[in-house]
Amino acid sequence: MKVMKNIVALGIVIALFSCKKENLKSSCPCIDGTCETKFTIENGTTDNNGYTHIKWNGANFFTVKGELAELSPEYIVNNVPLIETTFDSDYWVVFDTIKYTTSMYSPLGWYTDKQFNNPISVGNHTYTLKTVAQVQPPINITGYQINPNTCFDCPYSSTLFGSYSKYTYSPKHNYFLSKYMKGDTAGVFIKVVYNSDIGPRTEKIVNFKVIFE
Repeated sequence: MKVMKNIVALGIVIALFSCKKENLKSSCPCIDGTCETKFTIENGTTDNNGYTHIKWNGANFFTVKGELAELSPEYIVNNVPLIETTFDSDYWVVFDTIKYTTSMYSPLGWYTDKQFNNPISVGNHTYTLKTVAQVQPPINITGYQINPNTCFDCPYSSTLFGSYSKYTYSPKHNYFLSKYMKGDTAGVFIKVVYNSDIGPRTEKIVNFKVIFE
């Protein structure tokens, strides 16, 4: 029985990751029969442990680019391929440690000139972004937010998480990057749906393990 389970499991894996066999050809929407999917991180270098190192060079973003397999003609409408890419990450930015100080002025205060153009400060007030965070929810470096009104069990919930690129074989997305992220690690997740309409479809998942430097 154990041998039979292994054989069945192997058959499922082959069915999921290959469409080359004749009896599976109709269920694969790509011309190449496998829906080959490739993504790279610009200016990123990968070490022997599979981590991609991204150095902060002054730009507040890093770019992920993809090269996707072409769809068969029946999944192209008016020269537009029915393909969808979702970008996501497990790294969230929370504004709870940054603060700034600003001068306070009174409308009935003193001025340094007779024209009342240069008011004299009556004191300073320090704002922390903890208060702002209550209004401005944490931001995923992909670019989306989850707020108190986000529905997690609605039929459309899955479309709320992540940033999307549609109808292109060359998807591209910029992820947020800051010098304060140096030394942190993050997971970058990408899902591609070949044929985002009804009918046979193939989904491919690409993951990156990232270290910010």
